Amino acid sequence: MHWLTTYNHEGGIPLADIPEVSYPEFHGSVCARLGDSSCHIADYFAVEQDGGLRFFCLLADDRAGSVDITSFRYGYYDDDPLPSVTALRPQAHPFERQIAERYGIKFEDNPWDKPLRYPFDRFNKETSIDGYPFYTIEGDALHEVNVGPIHAGIIEPGAFRFICNGEKVLHLEISLGYQHRGILNLITSTPNRLRQTVLAESIAGDTAVGHSTAYVTAIEKLYGQPSPADLLAYERAVALELERIAMHIADTGALCMDIGYQLGQVACEALRTVVINTMLCWCGNRFGKGLVRPSGTRYPLTPETAAMIRTNLAEVVRRYTEVREDLKSAPSLLARFEDCGVVGREQMVTIGAVGMAARASALVRDIRATHPWGPWREVPFAAENKRQGDVMARLMLRGREIFASARYITVLLDQLEQTGYTDRRPCYDIALRPRTLAYSLIEGWRGEICHCAVTDSRGNLAAFQVTDPSVHNWLALALAVRGEGISDFPINNKSFNLSYCGHDL
Repeated sequence: MHWLTTYNHEGGIPLADIPEVSYPEFHGSVCARLGDSSCHIADYFAVEQDGGLRFFCLLADDRAGSVDITSFRYGYYDDDPLPSVTALRPQAHPFERQIAERYGIKFEDNPWDKPLRYPFDRFNKETSIDGYPFYTIEGDALHEVNVGPIHAGIIEPGAFRFICNGEKVLHLEISLGYQHRGILNLITSTPNRLRQTVLAESIAGDTAVGHSTAYVTAIEKLYGQPSPADLLAYERAVALELERIAMHIADTGALCMDIGYQLGQVACEALRTVVINTMLCWCGNRFGKGLVRPSGTRYPLTPETAAMIRTNLAEVVRRYTEVREDLKSAPSLLARFEDCGVVGREQMVTIGAVGMAARASALVRDIRATHPWGPWREVPFAAENKRQGDVMARLMLRGREIFASARYITVLLDQLEQTGYTDRRPCYDIALRPRTLAYSLIEGWRGEICHCAVTDSRGNLAAFQVTDPSVHNWLALALAVRGEGISDFPINNKSFNLSYCGHDL
């Protein structure tokens, strides 16, 4: 079996250099490699090419620090079912489900043969999300509870179907796709690079910096030029860590709110405001929109902005330290969070979990450590992790990462002060290399963000694929509530805080 070994910091890859294998070879090799906990699927998708479909699989090897790529072809008139990878390696399920509903490919023995998103351009338009085939269990003592798709809060729509025995949850199935926006089609249907960037940073509003950084990094690799100056990469890393701090503080407050611990809630709301207002002073938007652009930025860091970031972060860390100590000693909080919603490391390996959720269960996956880019190739980095895998572990890990991000921002700013700040302005009109694949892996605050672009013979985007960390992790939430009381679903849901729109695209 042939794989092309690549690294996250490298440039675009000519399509001719990517091996093509038969599907039996592909199936056997992928299933074998996913048996190693250091490997997981970063992306797996199909592109219309040369009168058929060409499938690309990107396998992230955390131990080797590489991303191995291979491909296979499937003709439009081929109708033989393909053996399912999901049947042996469940982490493949969102990718096979996406391919099946988009192109009508049938995967034999797939235990979860259900649509993933119900996109507007799905192969079978007769299907509707209103008829989603929820799993059922027969039993006189059992009952079903449906939550959503419309929620009382301001979250995106999604349906949660619980099968319960009394108050105990036996099974939860999550159905998303109620607000599919066709954002990938919008990106590929316009040559306007600025519009593409704006679309990318709108994939998930709470991860504007993460998704825009992933997009522009992939596009810059298609420019056929050297990577942007280290100064620009350092500034993007500062913004990513600020976003991480803001969202981890917000989640801390949300968890406090769900158990009525008002002191923790209001304290975190105030601290999050300090962080996002720091971003506002930097680029004019509290969520970092407009900051990250291809090959440059309209809002370069200045000594004054860097000094403001240092001052504000020092105050945030001081005050959050006090909040965290209170949380660790609050009996009402400990009683609800400890040993609740446990997901073990092996379960996380099986479903291909990533990011903070995986690290709370001792599965250490962090792009900054395993597949570094930009400053993370030079700045010493150690991923934070916990082993308990419960709600409390996911809360405490957030605190650790807040403190770690503040330290890393200081290191990044120190380096920028020594070398100077960037003055590069964005560039939107550089031609893309034809017949090339480029990917970028970025560690967003939820976890691994993967953007993958493929160009055609004219250098236009033939496909653009996005995998938000939530795509990997929704199944972890379903596992977390098994055996728990249904009243503990809200705190488990908040402890993961996965993205509906990041999934629905």
